[in-house]
Amino acid sequence: MGVQTLKNQIKLSILSLSENVGFARIAAAAFAAQVDLTLTEIDEIKVAVSEAVSNAVIHGYGENNKEANYIDLLMNLYQNKLEFIVIDYGRGIADIEEARQPSFSTDPERMGLGFVFMESFMDELEVKSKLGQGTTVIMAKTLAPTTEH
Repeated sequence: MGVQTLKNQIKLSILSLSENVGFARIAAAAFAAQVDLTLTEIDEIKVAVSEAVSNAVIHGYGENNKEANYIDLLMNLYQNKLEFIVIDYGRGIADIEEARQPSFSTDPERMGLGFVFMESFMDELEVKSKLGQGTTVIMAKTLAPTTEH
């Protein structure tokens, strides 16, 4: 399919606070609203992005979340997909495959369904992580082909 042409991009850098999860969710919805998606698809994007940002707040920085820790949200619009990249610079994930299993969580108070939601609501999900350096979650929603001239 060749190189994707970037049609729009927004970069947000937010403090790792639970209060900012809702902001990231609304920003993702606003970004997704520029293309022809159903309300259900936009809701799915909102859930996936808020799960990824929540993971960064809760697990990425965890108990060390006392100082100014940032989460970057990069939103890209290409011809045939919307891409959402959530980056934290925290603890990292020891075993990505294990973390992606349903009901796995390092926190017994949590359901451990974040990655399950991301995977089921988005068309692509890639997770990259290095211990002590952070985690990057890349999600994409495929768009129906448009007939632009």
